[in-house]
Amino acid sequence: MAACILIPAYNAASTVEAVAREALSTGLPVLVVDDGSLDGTAAKLSGLPLTLIVLPENRGKGGALKAGFARALADGFQAVVTADADGQHDLSAIPLLIERARATASDVLIASRYAQFRGMAGLRRSWNNFGAWCFRKRTGLDLDDSQSGFRCYSARFLSEVRLTTDGYQMEMEALLKAWRGGYLIDSLPAAARVADGRATSHYRAVRDTWNVCMTFLRHM
Repeated sequence: MAACILIPAYNAASTVEAVAREALSTGLPVLVVDDGSLDGTAAKLSGLPLTLIVLPENRGKGGALKAGFARALADGFQAVVTADADGQHDLSAIPLLIERARATASDVLIASRYAQFRGMAGLRRSWNNFGAWCFRKRTGLDLDDSQSGFRCYSARFLSEVRLTTDGYQMEMEALLKAWRGGYLIDSLPAAARVADGRATSHYRAVRDTWNVCMTFLRHM
């Protein structure tokens, strides 16, 4: 299964080079989307053997991911692994994600941080637990981490499903549309280096949690 690694990056100059090098060490093609950064993020990747897309303005994580998905599909990849640019994900787990997705024919495979939920900041911890409970009650799927950005998407899903949101809520939108569309959703335990990336994340606890909640309700 031909797969690539997609890294959305916004004002990640302090971390993106190390993450990109770690991604390249897997031997897979790497695509970075600079989401309108103002801190020289793109310059940190100069000379690295990867594909770089620079968006002229900040669109949000979902917008950056969608730009990357479009390029990956155009390049003929059969799967796309998404990872954050702040270094919180252990990219050595990528081969395991790809193998699991291939073996189970998963369309959305999530690297679950469930075992680390206790280490998350208050609102994030509460929302991740509540979100997992809501998702399980509504869909019947035993998915214990609905918000991890470390995922493997199939090209079939990305080419057939239209994703419309641009912020962090796009990842919830993808899950709900996968469920409604009958696509296979799976998860695999994969501990993050930092439980929720709060030291470097651009996630706004109240506003983005609200948007995720509204996306959940809108697609139920």
